[in-house]
Amino acid sequence: MLKLDFHPAGRHFLQIPGPSPVPDRILRAMSYPTIDHRGPEFGALGLKVLDGIKKIFKTTQPVVIYPASGTGAWEAALSNTLSPGDTVLMYETGHFATLWKKMAENLGLKPEFLSLPGIEGWRRGVQPEMIEKRLRDDAQHAIKAVCVVHNETSTGVTSDIAAVRRAIDAAGHPALLLVDTISGLASADYRHDEWGVDVTVSGSQKGLMLPPGISFNAVSQKAIEASRHAKLPRAFWDWKEIIEMNKQGYWPYTPNTNLLYGLAEALDMILGEGLDNVFARHNRLAAACRSAVTAWGLEIQCADPEVYSPVLTGVMTPEGVDADSVRKLIYEHFDMSLGTGLGKAKGRMFRIGHLGDCNDLTLMAALTGCEMGLKLAGIPLQESGVAAAMDYLTEHVAKPELKVAA
Repeated sequence: MLKLDFHPAGRHFLQIPGPSPVPDRILRAMSYPTIDHRGPEFGALGLKVLDGIKKIFKTTQPVVIYPASGTGAWEAALSNTLSPGDTVLMYETGHFATLWKKMAENLGLKPEFLSLPGIEGWRRGVQPEMIEKRLRDDAQHAIKAVCVVHNETSTGVTSDIAAVRRAIDAAGHPALLLVDTISGLASADYRHDEWGVDVTVSGSQKGLMLPPGISFNAVSQKAIEASRHAKLPRAFWDWKEIIEMNKQGYWPYTPNTNLLYGLAEALDMILGEGLDNVFARHNRLAAACRSAVTAWGLEIQCADPEVYSPVLTGVMTPEGVDADSVRKLIYEHFDMSLGTGLGKAKGRMFRIGHLGDCNDLTLMAALTGCEMGLKLAGIPLQESGVAAAMDYLTEHVAKPELKVAA
């Protein structure tokens, strides 16, 4: 039986690929007194977060904010743009792409699932040429949307969304492009407008460093036009009234005020650091993590170095070694949580998160826990991954500007 009063000394290391650790600044902001969500102070807060979140998505178009998980934003993206019986082309890159397909089926849509065969499809990114070929074959334009996952949290693969847009354009097809970047936003480079995305789905608990409970739809004008004709039932998810009331900083229902306080603080932190600096930090930590896995002699779940994720690294355990047993051992001995393998990868891998509020020392602590756990599990390691990661970080030192007082 789980002991609810389990409080070991020191801090718990939450190294799953989301929810990510919540910084103290954001926790303090969320503790502010709840205010009237129809009052002037709330309107100012609403306008601040609605403007700031556009900068994170790199869009000038509306971003709809829901008091929901990312799953809710999935449903909002589909229900606002499609009608019962519509065909949607979806690409299988992992567990979350699979769940989105299941949702499409439950909503009465007809998803077609493209993928590479077997587990290989979970080790590589979206193959744009497969999408282009299928769209070229759809002369009647029965396919109404293409749905892909940007950063597949279950596998550690980040797909090239700009290439997917080019594939759709090369086929001369009018399908909408719907993208899930729930785990990629604010950690991996993402450009809603430049990449021609029609609906981008995301959530609060990953790179934005918030607890779960906020989700987003960034929407293009083409998507808004599609919503005027879409026939799937929607009420809570309907963009129209939300976008209209957002013009004054308000929502048509009770928003999650205290999470919006946290979002405002998160935006200040991320934009204060600078998005390019945030992305560089994540890429550097990810490379150091991969150097550790390679030194251990273990295999990285993502088989294509061109699409390694800056958000997490999937580590495959040797044949016959249950990855969940290794995770359990690490949790019990070192009070550190690692991500489990999901779906086809269950028991075959564990996932190290290095996203959001992370730096060199948090990564080194995580890798130290992993290395000690792997040794306790009796897994032979070729070299010290901790030493390899330390060497990488010292050879690729981040160089922040230091301001010295005169």
